[in-house]
Amino acid sequence: MVNHAGVIMTTYKWTEVYKAALLETDWTKMQERLQAVEAALQGRKHEFSLNGGGSADENQAIDDALRSLMTLRNEAANWPSQKTGTR
Repeated sequence: MVNHAGVIMTTYKWTEVYKAALLETDWTKMQERLQAVEAALQGRKHEFSLNGGGSADENQAIDDALRSLMTLRNEAANWPSQKTGTR
């Protein structure tokens, strides 16, 4: 896959579920999306433990995705207060 800047991007098995979580607009579904992507990422890390560790690029992509999910999880946790205008 090539992005708009012409950079070659690799698609991993877990990227579709990751994108679904990032693009979810229904906050009531967010916890389910986050759990699904975290399970996919942890499953991939488990596969790495069985087959020699995976590529450095995919390991970095997983680490980046997990950091992004932490931010998204924090936003999802604050959603009820944002909805009502309280914190």
